[in-house]
Amino acid sequence: TGTAPSPTELFVASLASCVAFYARRYLQRHDLRQDGLVVTAQATSGAKPSRVASMTITLTLPDGVPEDKRQALLAVASHCTVHNTLTHPPDVLVQLAG
Repeated sequence: TGTAPSPTELFVASLASCVAFYARRYLQRHDLRQDGLVVTAQATSGAKPSRVASMTITLTLPDGVPEDKRQALLAVASHCTVHNTLTHPPDVLVQLAG
């Protein structure tokens, strides 16, 4: 019906949600406000082969996050599992059953 996200949209969303998860966990661990955390994702497509060519994940932090914590949070969020997987690609095998 065209209302469900495409596999590519889910792929980009998985990175954004992973970054958000790590960012929120950082805020919790440092007793900082979590409400107001917004994570957005943008992606560009590439051709030959068809692929996601680039992704930009932008974090808007809640008010009151000290400057020294902002860079640390970015470092933590930039090393979420999905980001690590993209920067250190796994071996991928597509095969037929049987």
